[in-house]
Amino acid sequence: MQTETIRIVTFAAAATMTAFAAFAHHGWTWAEEKQTELTGTIRTVMIAPPHPALEVETASDGVWKVELGNPRQTERSGFVEGSANPGDEIVVLGNRSLDQDEKRMKAVRITVAGKVFDIYPDRIETN
Repeated sequence: MQTETIRIVTFAAAATMTAFAAFAHHGWTWAEEKQTELTGTIRTVMIAPPHPALEVETASDGVWKVELGNPRQTERSGFVEGSANPGDEIVVLGNRSLDQDEKRMKAVRITVAGKVFDIYPDRIETN
């Protein structure tokens, strides 16, 4: 009986920590409310979990990390492996980090070679 209780308490604690970590990771509190555009050249494309991401080099501001949605959400937007490659020009609409020294943005829409991918269509402020 005591072993079963320990197992249940351990499971509950692990589930609570996992839920908290997921909530903290997926929130938008780290980003500005205002959306901005970032234009540049893709340096890397990473489709792997937990969040697909791009590294985008701008002409005036260096390399930015652009986070997309979770893998399924990103795929639903139509953005899949091969949709973009290093060297492609990109326009990103998104919310940049509140920390102005951090070159990081959460994309709500990306445009690559004229093709639009709405990662978070319900969050897009500018159409």
